[in-house]
Amino acid sequence: GAERYFTRWYKPDVKGRPCEDFCVLQHSNRRICVITLAEAHPLLQSGKTIKNINYQISANCSRLQNKVSGKSKRGAQFLTELAPLCRISSSDGEEYTIYSCIRGRLIEVNENILSNPALLQEKPSTEGYIAVVLPKFEESKSVTQGLLTQKEYEEVLLKRRSSAS
Repeated sequence: GAERYFTRWYKPDVKGRPCEDFCVLQHSNRRICVITLAEAHPLLQSGKTIKNINYQISANCSRLQNKVSGKSKRGAQFLTELAPLCRISSSDGEEYTIYSCIRGRLIEVNENILSNPALLQEKPSTEGYIAVVLPKFEESKSVTQGLLTQKEYEEVLLKRRSSAS
């Protein structure tokens, strides 16, 4: 399916929080990036139930208010690597912030997960994605610098497992 058109990049332990890993799917020729939860993220572990997803980042910033128009994507909110996209709370009382992980314009957030949070856990890299971000043309190669390849990420997961046992 669509998988082969995307390169997967990973950002583990974002902001120093263990296992809060994100995956950025970058389209091979359109430079568009889909922000998703990586498989080790606590929200994807068994026994977690998602209670609430909130795109309201602060009193005056909601990612749902992002209105994009035209080819130049006017009106799109500009995100830095650590810009929060949404906050997700689980029924055990934990709250997780989802970060953009790359610089670019916010093209869309996934409103489907608001009414159907289970998508996030069942299909994290497809229908349960968080947001779509478009890097600046001249930054489309450099935005993924500092992210890990799939192979590098798998090594991180192996290291975690061996240090846990």
